Amino acid sequence: MSIRTELCDEFGIEYPIFAFCIDKEVCAAVSRAGGLGVLGALRHTPEDLEKELSWLDEHCGGKPYGVDVVMPASYVGGEYDADEMFDALQREIPEGHKLYVEEVLAKYGVPPLPADQPAPRELLGWTEATARPQVDVALSHDIALLANALGPPPRDVVDEAHRHGVKVAALVGSAEHARRQVEVGVDIVVATGTEAAGHTPDIASMILWPEVVDAVAPRPVLAGGGIGSGRQMAAALALGTQGVWTGSIWLTVAEAQTQAAVRDKLLAATSQDTVRSRSLSGKPARQLRTAWTDAWDDPNGPGALPMPLQFMLTAEAVYRIYRAEHPDLMGMPVGQIVGRMNEVRPTAEVIEDMVRECSDTIERLRGLTS
Repeated sequence: MSIRTELCDEFGIEYPIFAFCIDKEVCAAVSRAGGLGVLGALRHTPEDLEKELSWLDEHCGGKPYGVDVVMPASYVGGEYDADEMFDALQREIPEGHKLYVEEVLAKYGVPPLPADQPAPRELLGWTEATARPQVDVALSHDIALLANALGPPPRDVVDEAHRHGVKVAALVGSAEHARRQVEVGVDIVVATGTEAAGHTPDIASMILWPEVVDAVAPRPVLAGGGIGSGRQMAAALALGTQGVWTGSIWLTVAEAQTQAAVRDKLLAATSQDTVRSRSLSGKPARQLRTAWTDAWDDPNGPGALPMPLQFMLTAEAVYRIYRAEHPDLMGMPVGQIVGRMNEVRPTAEVIEDMVRECSDTIERLRGLTS
């Protein structure tokens, strides 16, 4: 079987399957299996990211991999270093929101952290000030791709990546956003429909993909939006894209480090069990619907704060929820493909099945023509 596009040749990969992964083990497994694993840097400090990428350098079998960062075009906050920014932004969080968090946790019996357990203090990569060091770490390694998940990356970041011989990709949710990415020099546009996990638009993939392809041609486009099957991959290629951007499907593979309680919820969920909620970051992000997302979408509640204040407000609470493994409150970003994520399988098997099904679909379509 061989499903190849121009991007396969550019990156030296066997299949046009690009995989956003939160676990380094999955990232390496995707690359070894012929796709391109892209490690999400958001949750890592620069020091942690250095360790993760050093591990990938040793475990990808010489195959290429990438790094995904989050550099939002706009956010609440001024020009500070990371510590100053954290303290300044903390002062902007209303007391009423803090009280609401504790009310929700108390309602479901989530215990406080032990006295010797410090509360999370990192801004992670939600701001330019904290994402820039991640970019520096990423470019110090022999990565093949630098992806940005929120808005056009700064032009100087694109230029710096190009000086390192690294291609830049960026996620978009509209044709207008795609054109802006091209203006700053992005090499690959990733069109992610509303079915995708995380920050998504309200445009469905079947509408979005060809709009973006036409808007930025001949710039290559990857199709994203809850993709986890070869038939979806064939559809994406038919609509003019050069490959697929996948994510959710890797949360339940054998190599994933997903917490067991959350993995079980993902395996049991249907495609109707996700919701676009501002509870995670302050921007609409698709995730499992839980009592926690319901609380933040409740019109009687205070409502989510802007990015990154919402993440800062809830970071400790989410840590407490996961520590307690509370079944009603635990969740995570996931796309509507979750309804097909019904068993734990090795990463290589998932890729093999996607490629086989894509190839079979294309052959079947050829048989419809005379």
